[in-house]
Amino acid sequence: MAFERITEYASEKQKLCTEHDTISDELFREYGVNRGLRDINGKGVLTGLTRISKIVSFKDGEPCDGELWYRGYNINTLIAGLGGFGFEKTAYLLIFGELPTDEQLAEFNDILTECRVVPSNFTRDVIMKAPSKDIMNSMTKSILTLSSYDDNLGSNDIDNCIRQCLQLTAVFPMLAVYGYHAYNHYENDGSMYIHRPAPGLSTAENFLRMLRPDMQYTELEARVLDIVLMLHMEHGGGNNSTFTTRVVTSAGSDTYSAIAAAMSSLKGPRHGGANLKVMQMMQDIRTHLSDPSDKDEVRAYLKKLLDGEAFDRKGLIYGMGHAVYSISDPRERVLKSYVQKLAEAKGKTRDMALYSNIEEIAPQLIAEKRRIYKGVSPNVDFYSGFVYDMLGIPLELYTPLFAIARVVGWSAHRIEELVGSSKIIRPAYKSVMEEIE
Repeated sequence: MAFERITEYASEKQKLCTEHDTISDELFREYGVNRGLRDINGKGVLTGLTRISKIVSFKDGEPCDGELWYRGYNINTLIAGLGGFGFEKTAYLLIFGELPTDEQLAEFNDILTECRVVPSNFTRDVIMKAPSKDIMNSMTKSILTLSSYDDNLGSNDIDNCIRQCLQLTAVFPMLAVYGYHAYNHYENDGSMYIHRPAPGLSTAENFLRMLRPDMQYTELEARVLDIVLMLHMEHGGGNNSTFTTRVVTSAGSDTYSAIAAAMSSLKGPRHGGANLKVMQMMQDIRTHLSDPSDKDEVRAYLKKLLDGEAFDRKGLIYGMGHAVYSISDPRERVLKSYVQKLAEAKGKTRDMALYSNIEEIAPQLIAEKRRIYKGVSPNVDFYSGFVYDMLGIPLELYTPLFAIARVVGWSAHRIEELVGSSKIIRPAYKSVMEEIE
């Protein structure tokens, strides 16, 4: 009864909030304020400096093919030079600023292996208690609860921060997979599987091992997942969740609080949850096409999407466009070649053809129908959900997988913020309040 009353009350007051909290576009223009800290071209307002990564979308004032650099290395170069799995090697690079030697990488892997453990009864008492379909919320609860087991919780000394970040990086796959299995068991009546990570395996291998009932996976499956994790690890200091990490860090908060805040940002459908919308849209497209290889039929349905006549009627083709990139998203270009290999191995070439047709046609239609200030191209979310689907990963784990990768970038930025700045991040807001005498 109380819930119904407060729901009714909130509904009654909604009009007041809308009335008093709406600020017109004219005022933003009058005061020269960029909505979302982005200008009319979608370029972010400069708010900080970083050595961790670089995103290139313009050269000499003109749009160019997108580039992603980690600590001075082009992501394409890093992936091309892999002799094995790349997540751990790239994590070392991002956090410590240089590529590891073979000996340093072996030691780093040993450290991560030692850190892949949660406190006694933690899985039973925290993860399995009150399970949620929202695994990101489940993970965030676990992150904050882990802080109570840390005897040096509040110290922001760099060595302590490194320790905490490495421990969280190591256990993130466990928090995600165990959280899913708890939900699937208690809410979906599925079987409960709690497989421990195995020493000597990569993060990608252990994720698949813990997720699957038989703990089996192919080398191709693990390597494609490893590439996806590398591509999602880091994307500049200005993306929403990383900026959140730096804002909370600048306030002097502890590592667990900063990472939990980043999780809350990443789960949003405008950020890390975007690949879910792509998968839902693709399923809708499949059900409405008689021949996915017929480009004319694909084009006709994509027009309906843009006109708000199909799917969620938002007038969007999900997976197309990016806040920074215009001509191309380098992560999507790298991922596509691996997606093709996996699609062939999984017998999904028909689905791959549909994705390729949409990738070709959608940017043309968007350019024709929308007033845009920069080019439109597929982003990494366009294919990542397809990869997860082919790997048999449930939808509930799509965004958590993003977090498993991005916690490395968050860690690097938290450390850089602690080392390089002693000021709290406090942007200014211009008040347009009307004074009442």
